Amino acid sequence: MRIPDLIDSLDRPFVSIELLPPRRDAEQSGFWQTVERLQTMKPLFTAVTCGAGGKGSVGTLATSRNLAEKHGFTVMPHVTCVHTKESDLKSQLDAIQSCGIRNVLAVRGDFPAGMESAPKGLRYASDLVKRINELAPTMAVGVAAYPDGHPESRSILEDIGFLKHKLDAGAAFGVTQLFFDNRRYFDMVDRLAAMGCDKPIIPSVLPIRTLGQIKRVMELCDAPIPGTILSEIEKAHEKGGDEAVGEYGTRLAATQLSDLLAGGAPGVHLYPFNQAELCLKVVQRAGLLP
Repeated sequence: MRIPDLIDSLDRPFVSIELLPPRRDAEQSGFWQTVERLQTMKPLFTAVTCGAGGKGSVGTLATSRNLAEKHGFTVMPHVTCVHTKESDLKSQLDAIQSCGIRNVLAVRGDFPAGMESAPKGLRYASDLVKRINELAPTMAVGVAAYPDGHPESRSILEDIGFLKHKLDAGAAFGVTQLFFDNRRYFDMVDRLAAMGCDKPIIPSVLPIRTLGQIKRVMELCDAPIPGTILSEIEKAHEKGGDEAVGEYGTRLAATQLSDLLAGGAPGVHLYPFNQAELCLKVVQRAGLLP
């Protein structure tokens, strides 16, 4: 089912999740055990990434197919400009639709080493949105949103303009990059509304598990983290190691999630990083477990 239709059918907030396809055979068993645990949250949909840092879409389609056909998830695989030739896009979309999947997230993607721009024809996410709508008009296309601004944008206002352009190009909804200041999310939504756009923008929350994890995420995503939060993480790590960091991260994410929903967000997208425990604790604390 299309994600916008699912959202319209709900009378309550929802949780969705993002998974990274396992890249090695040794990871398969643990990955699907995690999926079974996360399934107890009854996520509205599951996004499947193409790999951060320009690593490519290894396993994206196979993982998406398994999630949809064997586990009954509503699935949204990522499709990138960087790793998609325009001549191959139709066959890629046909393969996705053959699994019964009716949603994709259209993103430019991270550049691999040595690449400085996406190929002509699909240089920007808006180009990809337009082509997907032409080639697969029944698909619901989501796009990335950046409450803190994309690192390549000159300002947050400019970046909101780019988001509006992607939505006007045919995207049905947006999913944000992770962020920690909810005011940035609500400001973005309000500015879009002032421009006449009321398509759903789903905020993303990261339950922080370890000090090393948040440092890696900051490097990969260029996601700014408030100094007060980073200081609390470092204090927790000094006192009780990563176990204490995970406890702090659970409280922080549950509070952020609850505040977002109380402020009118349609739902919240969670980043488990293929680990179930913290996400389950977060939704339990927020009172969202079914």
